[in-house]
Amino acid sequence: MLQVSPIKAFSDNYIWLLHTLNGGIVVDPGDAAPVIAFLTSQQIKLKAVLLTHHHSDHVGGVAKLRQTYPDIKVYGPKAEAVEHSDIQLSHGEIIDVADTGLKLKVLAVPGHTLGHIAYYGENSLFCGDTLFSGGCGRLFEGTADQMHQSLQRLASLPDATEVYCAHEYTQANLAFAMAVEPDNLALQSYQTSVSALRQQDKPSIPSTIEQEKQINPFLRVDQITVISAVSGYLEKSVKAPSAVFAGLRTWKDNF
Repeated sequence: MLQVSPIKAFSDNYIWLLHTLNGGIVVDPGDAAPVIAFLTSQQIKLKAVLLTHHHSDHVGGVAKLRQTYPDIKVYGPKAEAVEHSDIQLSHGEIIDVADTGLKLKVLAVPGHTLGHIAYYGENSLFCGDTLFSGGCGRLFEGTADQMHQSLQRLASLPDATEVYCAHEYTQANLAFAMAVEPDNLALQSYQTSVSALRQQDKPSIPSTIEQEKQINPFLRVDQITVISAVSGYLEKSVKAPSAVFAGLRTWKDNF
């Protein structure tokens, strides 16, 4: 079974370390220093880096890691110009990461950025800034319809899939989700659990696809409670899932 450990970076980033029998793989290392410190303390050899998109808080540490571990392979999205990425990936590809035996499927998830990708395998999803627990990424480059379709792609994964996103945004996301669905009992329970974890300075991540479909308003745009709430916010009736999603994203941006 794949073991995954969080490496904290900046104020709220998570760099995920995937442990394999042959070494470690890190996802979105925006800062090299905490990665090197963790690998050194655990005596783990870095084999590869997986990048989801081009933002600096996800790729900023790659150059230093390549200097420190010159034999690593760096994987990234083909649709984005990511410096130091030497293996460019497109939707649907299945990769054996640096010959470690870890096989991951590449999923195109445009919205936050146009070329954003996610990695899925071993019952785990590494989704960068596309899906957050209780929320989703801002639309810096893509459209609301693109992000909606990307989230539907992720929601179609098995319910037990563990969701490893790149930021500790859960409490803020759940505050917004409660504004949308204050009577959602699953959401109320999850908010209590997350609050207890964060009070102990423990990560709220990973979540699961099943959990997110119960509490994340951006995955619930077909629910009457969400449709009604968004229509109320916009002061006009909206029904199409893509329109509900767009209204929801606007509401969250101004929350």
